[in-house]
Amino acid sequence: MKRSNLSILVTGLLLLAAGCLSSDPPAERIDPETGQVVRTGFLPVSGGNVFYEISNPEATGAPLILIHGGPGGTSCGFGLLDDELMDRPVLRYDQLETGKSDRPSLREQWNIGHSVSELDAIRSHFGWEEVHLLGWSWGGAVAAEYVLEGAQEGVLSAILAGPLLSTPVWIEDAKALLATMPEDLQATIQTHEEAGTYDHPDYVAATDSFYARFMDPWGYGPIPECEGVSSNSTVYNTMWGPTEFTATGTLLDYDRRDRLDEIDVPVLIISGEFDEARPVTMREFADVMPDARVEVVEGAGHASLAERPDVVARMVTTFMQEVEQPSAPETNTDLPE
Repeated sequence: MKRSNLSILVTGLLLLAAGCLSSDPPAERIDPETGQVVRTGFLPVSGGNVFYEISNPEATGAPLILIHGGPGGTSCGFGLLDDELMDRPVLRYDQLETGKSDRPSLREQWNIGHSVSELDAIRSHFGWEEVHLLGWSWGGAVAAEYVLEGAQEGVLSAILAGPLLSTPVWIEDAKALLATMPEDLQATIQTHEEAGTYDHPDYVAATDSFYARFMDPWGYGPIPECEGVSSNSTVYNTMWGPTEFTATGTLLDYDRRDRLDEIDVPVLIISGEFDEARPVTMREFADVMPDARVEVVEGAGHASLAERPDVVARMVTTFMQEVEQPSAPETNTDLPE
């Protein structure tokens, strides 16, 4: 059942009544490279407070909310992307239990439903009636789920970068990519998968080779915003599993293929040329959605947002502007005889 803006208001009132609102005012600074205003702070969600950073807070365009991957990842990697997006407020946040956000260890909330509720809380906190969503990897699942089960009203578009939309399909794609690797690495991975020895040095080295090929072939290096920021491997292992291509956690049966035709907002799917969320699969997903397109970032892997932030920013900006200012329909100017 879709929830309206009323549910967003109710969420905010409940949080206020519970005394969960952070009393610390947001901090503000000027980015020395871009000259843009950047605000950081904490906002309340069920179970604690989440860290956020918002660039261009006074810009007039419809806000863009960036949803990081994982589960248990961090938003700091978006620091390379939000510097490229200057025409609107751009907010990134660390989901509860990871990054700079609170870590209450509430395992009962380690599910996609809670992630959807965090987006409700963010919109309530800032009073944003209209937003664009950009979810990367696991964040793509959160964005899609928000459109399906959350407050779809006011969501102008959903941008899904290498999204997890079906765990079974993700594993199939991983196996297809694994088959392109040297046979000795395949054998090593298979041996330790069967034995469950995921921490064996040979297995770790083989999986690192997989990541180098399909996660970040550009090797984008350290990200300043990520200094001192840590992810949460316990959340990742609990919800997903030991590696990108081995799902053993609570998301093992996650699959939204049967509901993709219900995502009734404009959708842009971004995939790296060597993405583990393979372009061919992304096109199959897009074909089912009412209004979706696929853009491929050449030379990039799954981390295309960090590898080629300038290219991704152009794709995202062009798409959002087209959504906000659609071309006027052609009219017949012929006069009647």
